[in-house]
Amino acid sequence: MKMEYVLAIDIGASSGRHMLAHIENDKIILEEIYRFDNYIDVSDGVKTWNVKRLYNEVINGLKKAKDIGKIPLSVGIDTWGVDYVLLDGNDEVLSPVYAYRDEKNYKLSEDVSKIIPFEKLFERTGIEFAVFNTVYQLYGDKKSGKMSIAESFLMIPDYLNFLLTGVKKQEYTNATTTAMVNVKTHCFDEEVIDKLGYKKSLFNELSQPGTIVGEFTEEVQAEVGYNATVILPATHDTASAVLAVPDGGRREAYISSGTWSLLGKEVSRAVTDNLKGMSFSNEGSVNFNFRFQTNIMGMWIFQNVKKQLGGSFRELTEAAEKSEYTGTFDVNKKEFFAPDDMVKAIQNDFTERGITPPYTAGDICNSIFLSLAGSYNKTIRGIEEILGEKTEVLHIIGGGSQNKLLNSYTAKLAKVKVMAGPVEATAIGNVSAQLVALNLVENFSETKKMILNSFEIQEV
Repeated sequence: MKMEYVLAIDIGASSGRHMLAHIENDKIILEEIYRFDNYIDVSDGVKTWNVKRLYNEVINGLKKAKDIGKIPLSVGIDTWGVDYVLLDGNDEVLSPVYAYRDEKNYKLSEDVSKIIPFEKLFERTGIEFAVFNTVYQLYGDKKSGKMSIAESFLMIPDYLNFLLTGVKKQEYTNATTTAMVNVKTHCFDEEVIDKLGYKKSLFNELSQPGTIVGEFTEEVQAEVGYNATVILPATHDTASAVLAVPDGGRREAYISSGTWSLLGKEVSRAVTDNLKGMSFSNEGSVNFNFRFQTNIMGMWIFQNVKKQLGGSFRELTEAAEKSEYTGTFDVNKKEFFAPDDMVKAIQNDFTERGITPPYTAGDICNSIFLSLAGSYNKTIRGIEEILGEKTEVLHIIGGGSQNKLLNSYTAKLAKVKVMAGPVEATAIGNVSAQLVALNLVENFSETKKMILNSFEIQEV
Protein backbone atom coordinates (compact mmCIF):
# COMPACT_ATOMS: atom_id res chain seq x y z
CA MET A 1 0.00 0.00 0.00
CA LYS A 2 1.28 3.47 -0.91
CA MET A 3 2.24 5.49 2.17
CA GLU A 4 0.21 8.68 2.70
CA TYR A 5 2.35 11.51 4.05
CA VAL A 6 1.49 14.89 5.52
CA LEU A 7 4.07 17.61 6.11
CA ALA A 8 4.16 19.93 9.12
CA ILE A 9 6.25 23.07 8.68
CA ASP A 10 6.89 24.35 12.19
CA ILE A 11 8.65 27.71 12.33
CA GLY A 12 9.78 29.27 15.58
CA ALA A 13 11.56 32.51 16.32
CA SER A 14 14.99 30.82 16.22
CA SER A 15 14.57 27.83 13.90
CA GLY A 16 12.19 26.00 11.61
CA ARG A 17 11.81 22.42 10.49
CA HIS A 18 9.84 20.30 8.04
CA MET A 19 8.40 17.19 9.70
CA LEU A 20 6.91 14.42 7.57
CA ALA A 21 4.33 12.16 9.17
CA HIS A 22 2.41 9.03 8.26
CA ILE A 23 0.30 6.46 10.07
CA GLU A 24 1.68 2.97 10.53
CA ASN A 25 0.17 0.27 12.78
CA ASP A 26 -2.10 2.90 14.39
CA LYS A 27 0.92 5.02 15.30
CA ILE A 28 1.94 8.44 14.02
CA ILE A 29 5.47 8.20 12.65
CA LEU A 30 7.31 11.52 12.56
CA GLU A 31 10.45 12.25 10.54
CA GLU A 32 12.42 15.48 10.36
CA ILE A 33 13.54 16.04 6.77
CA TYR A 34 14.77 19.64 6.83
CA ARG A 35 15.85 22.20 9.42
CA PHE A 36 16.88 25.83 9.10
CA ASP A 37 17.85 28.77 11.28
CA ASN A 38 15.49 31.69 11.77
CA TYR A 39 16.54 34.96 13.29
CA ILE A 40 15.59 38.59 13.67
CA ASP A 41 17.51 41.02 11.47
CA VAL A 42 18.76 44.13 13.27
CA SER A 43 19.69 47.30 11.38
CA ASP A 44 20.19 50.65 13.11
CA GLY A 45 18.46 49.19 16.16
CA VAL A 46 15.32 48.20 14.20
CA LYS A 47 14.32 44.53 14.50
CA THR A 48 12.65 42.91 11.50
CA TRP A 49 11.85 39.57 9.84
CA ASN A 50 13.15 38.72 6.38
CA VAL A 51 10.00 37.01 5.10
CA LYS A 52 11.54 36.37 1.68
CA ARG A 53 14.30 34.32 3.32
CA LEU A 54 11.68 32.51 5.40
CA TYR A 55 9.67 31.60 2.31
CA ASN A 56 12.80 30.37 0.53
CA GLU A 57 13.43 28.00 3.44
CA VAL A 58 9.84 26.74 3.20
CA ILE A 59 10.48 25.95 -0.47
CA ASN A 60 13.83 24.27 0.30
CA GLY A 61 12.11 21.88 2.69
CA LEU A 62 9.35 21.12 0.18
CA LYS A 63 12.03 20.23 -2.38
CA LYS A 64 13.64 17.91 0.17
CA ALA A 65 10.43 15.85 0.35
CA LYS A 66 10.65 15.34 -3.41
CA ASP A 67 14.36 14.47 -3.21
CA ILE A 68 13.73 11.64 -0.73
CA GLY A 69 10.71 10.35 -2.61
CA LYS A 70 8.16 11.10 0.11
CA ILE A 71 5.70 13.50 -1.44
CA PRO A 72 3.05 14.76 1.01
CA LEU A 73 -0.67 14.88 0.34
CA SER A 74 -0.88 18.06 2.37
CA VAL A 75 1.18 20.77 4.02
CA GLY A 76 0.46 22.83 7.15
CA ILE A 77 2.43 25.81 8.47
CA ASP A 78 2.53 27.08 12.05
CA THR A 79 4.62 29.92 13.49
CA TRP A 80 4.83 32.17 16.53
CA GLY A 81 2.04 34.71 17.03
CA VAL A 82 1.52 38.51 16.88
CA ASP A 83 3.74 39.31 13.87
CA TYR A 84 2.23 40.04 10.47
CA VAL A 85 2.67 41.26 6.90
CA LEU A 86 0.88 44.13 5.15
CA LEU A 87 0.52 43.90 1.37
CA ASP A 88 -0.24 46.64 -1.13
CA GLY A 89 -2.70 46.41 -4.02
CA ASN A 90 -0.15 44.43 -6.06
CA ASP A 91 0.36 41.94 -3.21
CA GLU A 92 3.85 43.31 -2.58
CA VAL A 93 5.12 43.42 1.00
CA LEU A 94 5.02 46.84 2.62
CA SER A 95 8.39 46.73 4.34
CA PRO A 96 9.68 46.50 6.93
CA VAL A 97 8.06 43.47 8.57
CA TYR A 98 8.71 44.34 12.21
CA ALA A 99 9.61 41.68 14.76
CA TYR A 100 7.75 41.59 18.05
CA ARG A 101 10.94 42.35 20.00
CA ASP A 102 11.34 45.77 18.36
CA GLU A 103 11.51 48.51 20.99
CA LYS A 104 9.03 50.81 19.20
CA ASN A 105 6.21 48.73 20.66
CA TYR A 106 6.62 50.20 24.15
CA LYS A 107 5.52 53.67 23.02
CA LEU A 108 2.79 52.34 20.71
CA SER A 109 1.12 50.42 23.53
CA GLU A 110 0.91 53.67 25.51
CA ASP A 111 -0.68 55.46 22.54
CA VAL A 112 -3.36 52.78 22.09
CA SER A 113 -4.14 52.65 25.80
CA LYS A 114 -5.07 56.35 25.72
CA ILE A 115 -7.78 55.49 23.17
CA ILE A 116 -8.88 52.11 24.55
CA PRO A 117 -7.85 51.44 28.15
CA PHE A 118 -6.33 47.99 28.54
CA GLU A 119 -9.12 46.86 30.88
CA LYS A 120 -11.70 47.53 28.15
CA LEU A 121 -9.59 45.82 25.50
CA PHE A 122 -9.13 42.76 27.72
CA GLU A 123 -12.86 42.56 28.45
CA ARG A 124 -13.56 42.34 24.71
CA THR A 125 -10.61 40.27 23.46
CA GLY A 126 -9.39 38.36 26.52
CA ILE A 127 -5.71 38.83 25.65
CA GLU A 128 -3.25 39.76 28.39
CA PHE A 129 -1.19 42.89 28.03
CA ALA A 130 2.07 42.57 26.13
CA VAL A 131 3.73 45.51 24.41
CA PHE A 132 4.22 43.42 21.26
CA ASN A 133 0.54 42.51 20.74
CA THR A 134 -0.48 43.16 17.14
CA VAL A 135 -3.11 45.70 18.15
CA TYR A 136 -0.27 47.96 19.32
CA GLN A 137 2.11 47.25 16.43
CA LEU A 138 -0.59 48.20 13.92
CA TYR A 139 -0.92 51.64 15.49
CA GLY A 140 2.58 52.37 14.23
CA ASP A 141 1.45 51.46 10.71
CA LYS A 142 -1.52 53.79 11.05
CA LYS A 143 0.68 56.67 12.21
CA SER A 144 3.24 56.12 9.44
CA GLY A 145 0.60 55.92 6.70
CA LYS A 146 1.54 52.35 5.80
CA MET A 147 -1.92 51.09 6.77
CA SER A 148 -3.66 53.53 4.43
CA ILE A 149 -2.02 51.97 1.36
CA ALA A 150 -2.30 48.38 2.59
CA GLU A 151 -4.87 46.12 0.93
CA SER A 152 -4.18 42.91 2.88
CA PHE A 153 -3.25 42.01 6.46
CA LEU A 154 -1.90 38.50 6.99
CA MET A 155 -0.26 36.89 9.99
CA ILE A 156 3.10 35.30 9.12
CA PRO A 157 1.76 31.76 8.44
CA ASP A 158 -1.20 33.17 6.49
CA TYR A 159 1.26 35.06 4.30
CA LEU A 160 3.36 31.95 3.65
CA ASN A 161 0.18 30.05 2.74
CA PHE A 162 -0.72 32.84 0.31
CA LEU A 163 2.66 32.55 -1.41
CA LEU A 164 2.15 28.80 -1.82
CA THR A 165 -1.46 28.91 -3.02
CA GLY A 166 -2.43 32.41 -4.09
CA VAL A 167 -5.27 32.20 -1.54
CA LYS A 168 -5.60 34.59 1.42
CA LYS A 169 -7.13 33.13 4.57
CA GLN A 170 -6.90 34.45 8.11
CA GLU A 171 -6.66 31.64 10.65
CA TYR A 172 -8.44 31.87 14.00
CA THR A 173 -5.87 30.77 16.62
CA ASN A 174 -3.12 33.07 15.36
CA ALA A 175 -5.58 35.92 14.84
CA THR A 176 -6.49 35.83 18.54
CA THR A 177 -2.92 36.83 19.40
CA THR A 178 -3.62 40.20 17.77
CA ALA A 179 -5.79 41.19 20.77
CA MET A 180 -8.44 42.21 18.24
CA VAL A 181 -10.69 39.12 18.16
CA ASN A 182 -13.86 39.30 20.25
CA VAL A 183 -14.17 36.45 22.77
CA LYS A 184 -17.93 36.16 22.23
CA THR A 185 -18.22 36.41 18.45
CA HIS A 186 -14.86 34.77 17.61
CA CYS A 187 -14.51 37.43 14.89
CA PHE A 188 -12.38 40.54 14.56
CA ASP A 189 -13.87 43.12 16.93
CA GLU A 190 -15.35 45.94 14.86
CA GLU A 191 -15.63 48.29 17.83
CA VAL A 192 -11.91 47.98 18.61
CA ILE A 193 -11.01 48.44 14.94
CA ASP A 194 -13.31 51.48 14.65
CA LYS A 195 -12.03 53.21 17.78
CA LEU A 196 -8.42 52.84 16.69
CA GLY A 197 -9.19 54.02 13.17
CA TYR A 198 -7.82 50.88 11.57
CA LYS A 199 -8.75 50.01 7.99
CA LYS A 200 -11.78 47.67 8.25
CA SER A 201 -11.21 45.92 4.93
CA LEU A 202 -8.00 44.37 6.27
CA PHE A 203 -9.82 42.22 8.82
CA ASN A 204 -11.97 39.48 7.33
CA GLU A 205 -13.67 36.20 8.21
CA LEU A 206 -11.56 33.86 10.33
CA SER A 207 -10.99 30.22 9.40
CA GLN A 208 -10.76 27.32 11.82
CA PRO A 209 -7.90 24.77 11.91
CA GLY A 210 -8.62 22.02 9.40
CA THR A 211 -9.76 24.44 6.69
CA ILE A 212 -8.44 23.79 3.18
CA VAL A 213 -6.52 26.80 1.87
CA GLY A 214 -5.85 25.50 -1.63
CA GLU A 215 -3.36 23.67 -3.81
CA PHE A 216 0.12 24.85 -4.78
CA THR A 217 0.19 27.45 -7.55
CA GLU A 218 1.59 26.35 -10.90
CA GLU A 219 4.77 28.29 -10.13
CA VAL A 220 5.28 26.48 -6.83
CA GLN A 221 4.53 23.11 -8.44
CA ALA A 222 7.17 23.78 -11.08
CA GLU A 223 9.72 24.77 -8.44
CA VAL A 224 9.22 21.90 -5.97
CA GLY A 225 8.24 19.20 -8.47
CA TYR A 226 4.80 18.20 -7.17
CA ASN A 227 1.42 19.44 -6.03
CA ALA A 228 -0.04 19.29 -2.51
CA THR A 229 -3.00 20.71 -0.62
CA VAL A 230 -2.27 23.42 1.95
CA ILE A 231 -4.35 22.92 5.10
CA LEU A 232 -4.65 25.25 8.07
CA PRO A 233 -3.40 23.63 11.25
CA ALA A 234 -3.73 25.70 14.39
CA THR A 235 -1.26 28.16 12.86
CA HIS A 236 -0.22 29.57 16.22
CA ASP A 237 2.45 27.15 17.39
CA THR A 238 1.21 26.92 20.97
CA ALA A 239 -2.32 26.10 19.82
CA SER A 240 -0.86 23.28 17.72
CA ALA A 241 1.27 22.08 20.63
CA VAL A 242 -1.74 21.86 22.95
CA LEU A 243 -3.39 19.48 20.47
CA ALA A 244 -0.66 17.01 21.46
CA VAL A 245 -1.58 17.12 25.18
CA PRO A 246 -3.37 13.92 26.27
CA ASP A 247 -7.06 14.33 27.09
CA GLY A 248 -7.03 14.52 30.86
CA GLY A 249 -9.91 16.75 31.81
CA ARG A 250 -10.17 19.82 33.97
CA ARG A 251 -7.58 18.86 36.57
CA GLU A 252 -4.71 18.87 34.09
CA ALA A 253 -2.64 21.87 32.99
CA TYR A 254 0.08 22.26 30.38
CA ILE A 255 3.31 24.10 29.78
CA SER A 256 4.34 24.49 26.17
CA SER A 257 8.01 24.91 26.92
CA GLY A 258 10.33 26.56 24.44
CA THR A 259 11.67 30.08 23.98
CA TRP A 260 8.51 31.07 25.82
CA SER A 261 6.75 28.95 28.43
CA LEU A 262 2.99 29.08 27.91
CA LEU A 263 1.28 27.71 31.01
CA GLY A 264 -2.45 27.18 31.20
CA LYS A 265 -5.57 25.08 30.79
CA GLU A 266 -8.07 24.67 27.98
CA VAL A 267 -11.49 26.15 28.76
CA SER A 268 -14.72 26.39 26.79
CA ARG A 269 -15.39 30.05 27.66
CA ALA A 270 -13.02 32.98 28.01
CA VAL A 271 -12.21 34.07 31.56
CA THR A 272 -12.10 37.87 31.62
CA ASP A 273 -13.03 38.77 35.18
CA ASN A 274 -12.10 37.83 38.76
CA LEU A 275 -8.43 37.39 37.80
CA LYS A 276 -7.26 38.22 41.33
CA GLY A 277 -4.88 40.86 40.02
CA MET A 278 -3.00 38.31 37.91
CA SER A 279 -2.22 38.44 34.19
CA PHE A 280 -3.75 35.74 31.98
CA SER A 281 -4.74 35.44 28.35
CA ASN A 282 -7.53 33.67 26.47
CA GLU A 283 -5.96 32.62 23.19
CA GLY A 284 -7.92 30.69 20.59
CA SER A 285 -7.93 26.91 20.42
CA VAL A 286 -9.67 24.48 18.06
CA ASN A 287 -13.48 24.41 17.96
CA PHE A 288 -13.58 27.99 19.31
CA ASN A 289 -12.30 26.90 22.72
CA PHE A 290 -9.71 28.94 24.61
CA ARG A 291 -6.30 28.41 26.12
CA PHE A 292 -6.48 30.21 29.45
CA GLN A 293 -2.78 30.79 29.91
CA THR A 294 0.02 33.18 30.57
CA ASN A 295 3.34 33.85 28.86
CA ILE A 296 6.42 33.19 30.98
CA MET A 297 9.84 34.14 29.61
CA GLY A 298 10.80 30.45 29.30
CA MET A 299 14.05 29.09 27.89
CA TRP A 300 14.80 32.45 26.23
CA ILE A 301 16.88 33.52 29.23
CA PHE A 302 18.85 30.26 29.30
CA GLN A 303 19.34 30.31 25.50
CA ASN A 304 20.90 33.76 25.71
CA VAL A 305 23.11 32.81 28.65
CA LYS A 306 24.24 29.69 26.77
CA LYS A 307 25.29 31.84 23.81
CA GLN A 308 27.33 34.09 26.07
CA LEU A 309 28.96 31.43 28.24
CA GLY A 310 29.48 28.75 25.61
CA GLY A 311 29.20 25.09 26.48
CA SER A 312 26.56 22.55 25.56
CA PHE A 313 23.08 22.22 27.03
CA ARG A 314 24.25 19.10 28.85
CA GLU A 315 27.36 20.74 30.29
CA LEU A 316 25.44 23.73 31.60
CA THR A 317 22.60 21.70 33.13
CA GLU A 318 25.11 19.37 34.80
CA ALA A 319 26.90 22.41 36.23
CA ALA A 320 23.56 23.75 37.46
CA GLU A 321 22.76 20.42 39.12
CA LYS A 322 25.99 20.64 41.13
CA SER A 323 25.36 24.25 42.14
CA GLU A 324 24.29 25.12 45.67
CA TYR A 325 23.20 28.62 44.69
CA THR A 326 19.47 29.11 45.38
CA GLY A 327 18.89 32.78 44.56
CA THR A 328 15.93 33.48 42.29
CA PHE A 329 14.62 36.39 40.23
CA ASP A 330 11.44 37.42 38.43
CA VAL A 331 11.89 35.93 34.95
CA ASN A 332 9.14 38.12 33.51
CA LYS A 333 10.80 41.47 34.17
CA LYS A 334 11.16 43.56 31.02
CA GLU A 335 14.93 43.74 31.63
CA PHE A 336 15.17 40.12 30.44
CA PHE A 337 13.10 40.63 27.28
CA ALA A 338 15.86 41.69 24.88
CA PRO A 339 19.03 42.73 26.75
CA ASP A 340 22.38 43.10 25.03
CA ASP A 341 23.98 41.10 27.86
CA MET A 342 21.69 38.58 29.58
CA VAL A 343 24.27 37.50 32.18
CA LYS A 344 24.79 41.10 33.27
CA ALA A 345 21.02 41.70 33.32
CA ILE A 346 20.59 38.78 35.74
CA GLN A 347 23.48 39.86 37.94
CA ASN A 348 22.29 43.47 38.02
CA ASP A 349 18.86 42.32 39.17
CA PHE A 350 20.37 40.59 42.21
CA THR A 351 22.71 43.50 42.97
CA GLU A 352 19.84 45.99 42.88
CA ARG A 353 18.01 43.87 45.47
CA GLY A 354 21.07 43.70 47.71
CA ILE A 355 21.65 39.99 47.04
CA THR A 356 24.96 38.43 46.03
CA PRO A 357 24.54 37.57 42.35
CA PRO A 358 25.53 34.28 40.69
CA TYR A 359 28.87 34.35 38.88
CA THR A 360 29.73 30.82 37.77
CA ALA A 361 27.99 29.12 34.85
CA GLY A 362 26.46 26.54 37.19
CA ASP A 363 25.14 29.15 39.62
CA ILE A 364 23.70 31.33 36.86
CA CYS A 365 21.93 28.41 35.17
CA ASN A 366 20.66 26.96 38.44
CA SER A 367 19.23 30.35 39.32
CA ILE A 368 17.43 30.45 35.96
CA PHE A 369 15.89 26.99 36.41
CA LEU A 370 14.84 27.64 40.01
CA SER A 371 13.33 30.98 38.99
CA LEU A 372 11.37 29.40 36.13
CA ALA A 373 10.07 26.63 38.39
CA GLY A 374 9.04 29.22 40.95
CA SER A 375 7.18 31.17 38.28
CA TYR A 376 5.43 27.98 37.12
CA ASN A 377 4.35 27.22 40.69
CA LYS A 378 3.00 30.73 41.23
CA THR A 379 1.05 30.55 37.95
CA ILE A 380 -0.48 27.15 38.74
CA ARG A 381 -1.65 28.43 42.12
CA GLY A 382 -3.16 31.45 40.38
CA ILE A 383 -5.06 29.31 37.89
CA GLU A 384 -6.41 27.17 40.72
CA GLU A 385 -7.63 30.24 42.58
CA ILE A 386 -9.30 31.79 39.53
CA LEU A 387 -10.95 28.64 38.15
CA GLY A 388 -11.69 27.08 41.53
CA GLU A 389 -10.15 23.78 40.44
CA LYS A 390 -7.11 21.96 41.77
CA THR A 391 -4.39 21.02 39.31
CA GLU A 392 -3.25 17.44 39.77
CA VAL A 393 -1.23 16.83 36.60
CA LEU A 394 1.05 19.16 34.66
CA HIS A 395 2.00 18.21 31.09
CA ILE A 396 5.26 19.77 29.93
CA ILE A 397 5.46 19.60 26.15
CA GLY A 398 7.85 20.91 23.53
CA GLY A 399 11.64 21.17 23.47
CA GLY A 400 11.86 22.40 27.06
CA SER A 401 10.34 19.14 28.29
CA GLN A 402 13.81 17.57 27.85
CA ASN A 403 15.21 19.68 30.71
CA LYS A 404 15.05 17.07 33.47
CA LEU A 405 16.47 19.39 36.12
CA LEU A 406 13.87 22.09 35.48
CA ASN A 407 11.13 19.43 35.37
CA SER A 408 12.19 18.07 38.75
CA TYR A 409 12.29 21.55 40.31
CA THR A 410 8.81 22.20 38.91
CA ALA A 411 7.38 18.95 40.30
CA LYS A 412 8.90 19.64 43.72
CA LEU A 413 7.78 23.27 43.99
CA ALA A 414 4.32 22.90 42.43
CA LYS A 415 3.57 19.61 44.19
CA VAL A 416 1.89 18.13 41.11
CA LYS A 417 2.44 15.06 38.96
CA VAL A 418 4.59 16.19 36.03
CA MET A 419 4.44 14.40 32.69
CA ALA A 420 7.18 15.33 30.20
CA GLY A 421 6.59 15.02 26.46
CA PRO A 422 6.02 14.77 23.67
CA VAL A 423 9.03 16.84 22.64
CA GLU A 424 7.75 17.53 19.13
CA ALA A 425 4.32 18.62 20.36
CA THR A 426 3.86 21.50 17.92
CA ALA A 427 4.63 19.43 14.84
CA ILE A 428 2.44 16.60 16.16
CA GLY A 429 -0.48 18.98 16.71
CA ASN A 430 0.05 20.43 13.23
CA VAL A 431 -0.01 16.90 11.77
CA SER A 432 -3.14 16.05 13.78
CA ALA A 433 -5.12 18.87 12.17
CA GLN A 434 -4.10 17.68 8.71
CA LEU A 435 -4.96 14.04 9.43
CA VAL A 436 -8.45 15.03 10.62
CA ALA A 437 -8.98 17.38 7.66
CA LEU A 438 -8.04 14.60 5.23
CA ASN A 439 -10.34 12.13 7.06
CA LEU A 440 -7.38 9.87 7.76
CA VAL A 441 -8.33 10.09 11.45
CA GLU A 442 -11.89 10.68 12.66
CA ASN A 443 -11.35 13.50 15.18
CA PHE A 444 -8.94 15.05 17.67
CA SER A 445 -9.94 12.63 20.42
CA GLU A 446 -8.64 9.85 18.20
CA THR A 447 -5.41 11.68 17.36
CA LYS A 448 -4.75 12.19 21.09
CA LYS A 449 -5.12 8.43 21.67
CA MET A 450 -2.69 7.79 18.83
CA ILE A 451 -0.22 10.29 20.29
CA LEU A 452 -0.17 8.42 23.62
CA ASN A 453 0.64 5.25 21.70
CA SER A 454 3.21 6.88 19.42
CA PHE A 455 5.50 9.15 21.42
CA GLU A 456 7.50 9.07 24.63
CA ILE A 457 5.72 10.70 27.57
CA GLN A 458 7.46 10.18 30.93
CA GLU A 459 6.46 10.88 34.51
CA VAL A 460 9.08 13.02 36.24
